[in-house]
Amino acid sequence: MAPTPTIEQQSVIDAYLTGKNLVVEAGAGAGKSSTLKMCAAQTRGRKGLYLAYNKSIQTDAAKSFPSDVTCKTAHSLAFGAVGRLYARRLKAPRMRALDIAKALRINEPIRVNDLLISPQMLARVVMVTVGRFCQSGYSDIALQPVPRLTGLDDHDTMAVLRTVVPPLAALAWADICRTDGRLPFSHDAYLKIWSLSGPQLPYDYVLLDEAQDSNPPVISIVEGQRNAQKIIVGDSAQSIYGWRGSVNAMTSFDGVRLTLSQSFRFGAAVAEEANKWLEILDAPLRLTGFDQINSRLDELPDPDAILCRTNAATLRHAVEQMEAHRRVSIVGGGSQIKSLAEAAIQLKAGAGCAHPELFAFQNWGQVQDYVEQEESGSDLAPMVRLIDQFGPDEIISLVEGLSAEDRADVVLSTAHKSKGREWHRVRIADDFPEPKRTADDQPGKVSASDAMLAYVTVTRAQFVLDREGLAWVDDYVDPASENDSVNA
Repeated sequence: MAPTPTIEQQSVIDAYLTGKNLVVEAGAGAGKSSTLKMCAAQTRGRKGLYLAYNKSIQTDAAKSFPSDVTCKTAHSLAFGAVGRLYARRLKAPRMRALDIAKALRINEPIRVNDLLISPQMLARVVMVTVGRFCQSGYSDIALQPVPRLTGLDDHDTMAVLRTVVPPLAALAWADICRTDGRLPFSHDAYLKIWSLSGPQLPYDYVLLDEAQDSNPPVISIVEGQRNAQKIIVGDSAQSIYGWRGSVNAMTSFDGVRLTLSQSFRFGAAVAEEANKWLEILDAPLRLTGFDQINSRLDELPDPDAILCRTNAATLRHAVEQMEAHRRVSIVGGGSQIKSLAEAAIQLKAGAGCAHPELFAFQNWGQVQDYVEQEESGSDLAPMVRLIDQFGPDEIISLVEGLSAEDRADVVLSTAHKSKGREWHRVRIADDFPEPKRTADDQPGKVSASDAMLAYVTVTRAQFVLDREGLAWVDDYVDPASENDSVNA
């Protein structure tokens, strides 16, 4: 028997049946996928496209959406349209930075004050710029800003790079657009090529999921559909990937605006905690907990999951849990941590490295100086100190000793990688920093990005939330408004 829609879900269904474009603001665990399925079930015979955020969501959706809805990721659609023409390039072996430099005819180093930018280093900057273009909303690579990269981000160096890189990036993009090109070719490249062609899709309506963290090329494809009804759904308060080029399509998309605020993931206690962060964000919705789940806040010495802000804290907690003889899994594996440790070994040997965050350094001492002396190195500092504390070989050994998630006693994750996941009992780590207090010792201002990340973090818990790492939020919300939202 089909589930009975809530009042909010019925409002979405009714609006969908008018044929108008919709923007559905759906809070954490508020049943957006089930609502979209209810909509599709009302119009059997209409051809629909559900654009999933990733492959696993696509696979799950394909099992439960009506048969006249095609469930795809944007990349799978793009591959069928143009990516298959580049299949040979996708399978090409890795290309050294020195060979990329030769292909781009970068033959001489560039000196900026005391810094010598080698051809290999410049080639890496060019390819990072091309990569950013593939994920951006720009239609002309000449307009793509040169990214600030670790060790190459001072004023004078950026001034030189802004002059030198754009023509080289244009040359690289021209190569990438050719099926017989030589430079490294990515899945994002064929998606960008397809989006720039302005494709028109053979569907009556398009459903875009996770629209708050959309890839700009995907947004352009959806917005460009002239003959299809467009329904985008997401949670603006979960827009946490802006740092890697994602944008919140919810704010600019033109359509009838509706809300799903009833969460089915957790009960009132977790909803109340989530609403504190929504208040800080001045978000348009407040969550209502599910009355069939008795959530609570409590200390958790043995949680199902520990959520951290940084990779460094994730590794530190992995060590602690392993020492307590618990089997540990890290969401997404430990490949990022391991690659940083491997780069440290290369730099300690004075051999340089190809790591995207460290390639501008010639040795480990330069990295240590950078994170201690430069404000821009603050995000890298915890991991550098952890490598100095444990040693890169020990860290690599630890990562290789991780368990598969289905055999683990505890799952560790950064807050970013926890998005879309849920666990019964969640503990929040202590590396979510409280803002600096003002000169008169009043609470400082919580940034929107920090509040969004905290909101995502607390809403991963279903039954028990140990909020230790984010308990400081109580100093930043008005108790009266908090009570009003709970009693609403």
